[in-house]
Amino acid sequence: MPYYRSVGEVPRKRHTQFRQPDGTLYAEELMGQEGFSSDSSLLYHRHLPTGILTAEEYTPPATTRVPNLPLKPRHLRTHKLDGTGGDAVLGRRPLLANDDVRIGYAVATEPSPLYRNAIGDECLYVEAGTMRLESTFGVLEAGAGDYVIVPTSVIFRIVPTGAEPLRLLTVEASGHIGPPRRYLSVRGQFLEHSPYCERDVRGPQGPLLVDDTDVEVYVRHRARGTGDGTAWTRYVYAHHPFDVVGWDGHLYPWAFSIHDFEPITGRVHQPPPVHQTFEGPNFVICSFVPRKVDYHPQAVPVPYNHHNVDSDEMMFYTGGNYEARRGSGIEQGSISLHPAGFTHGPQPGAVERSLGAEFFDELAVMVDTFRPLELCEAAAECEDPGYAWTWARPAGQ
Repeated sequence: MPYYRSVGEVPRKRHTQFRQPDGTLYAEELMGQEGFSSDSSLLYHRHLPTGILTAEEYTPPATTRVPNLPLKPRHLRTHKLDGTGGDAVLGRRPLLANDDVRIGYAVATEPSPLYRNAIGDECLYVEAGTMRLESTFGVLEAGAGDYVIVPTSVIFRIVPTGAEPLRLLTVEASGHIGPPRRYLSVRGQFLEHSPYCERDVRGPQGPLLVDDTDVEVYVRHRARGTGDGTAWTRYVYAHHPFDVVGWDGHLYPWAFSIHDFEPITGRVHQPPPVHQTFEGPNFVICSFVPRKVDYHPQAVPVPYNHHNVDSDEMMFYTGGNYEARRGSGIEQGSISLHPAGFTHGPQPGAVERSLGAEFFDELAVMVDTFRPLELCEAAAECEDPGYAWTWARPAGQ
């Protein structure tokens, strides 16, 4: 994150003696990105964070990827996956993936195990329900509309906290996810033209201390010769990882609500980069929110047909009415995939219907990738096979 936080107890100087009430030293842990050359935080543990008792290979449910062949737009109805998973880590269902990012969906009704993603950062978007992200950095509460960014290798678990199931869109990167660089100063402060700022960002407010021993932690990490280049190991730690009495730095889990994104509008239709919210390795994440639309007297508010020759476009529809897709079968929880190599645009009739509109009440999360997205098994389970033909056939045929 672009700004400094200090939580709990920390000594005045780094890397100096910091003692517990019984006189023993707290154990320092420096968690940093890009070796020692980028953002980091310094955590103080009651016990050694290196103390493991066992390590064994863990085999998660198999996931395969197939190319988008024949090349065509796709429509996935994620709510058809209800009842297929119990927690938001081991129960998430990969839908679309390439070597840079894996996009999935989870319907969680129970707490996840402790988990560390050592491949890259995670962006978790809460479609519905409420959750508590518990980590070595403390507790972060989140609800519908929240993005939660979990940095690489943070140990965490996801606990649903409401009466309804927790619905998450999961975006797992091969590297780091952060605000677009064009919205940040050279020192990491949000600039005045940014659609959100530090006041909109939430981090853990205090330490989370759990006394326990022989604690399992699942770790997804890099490995050669495993198909997708990843593997899992299940550790047993001598002491619970949630034993941090304090930390400070620029690296920690954080949350930002899509409802705090301030849309950038203009006299004529604005292109998708104005909606950009985060950037990752070879992909971007954008937020489409309720907003005043184009105010030129002859403006066409819905998008023009466009052919992004270098990127696939995935759109997750999470609220309101998405005017450009009316008549296509898109509904709450739908995902559309419009691949590079295919020209896409508004559904038949949408352009005429939009003329004169002053406000769009729509909510959607878009992920644009610069390598083709492939289809995972769960995508086949929830695909609407007729979507590709909806530009040529009247609705209902």
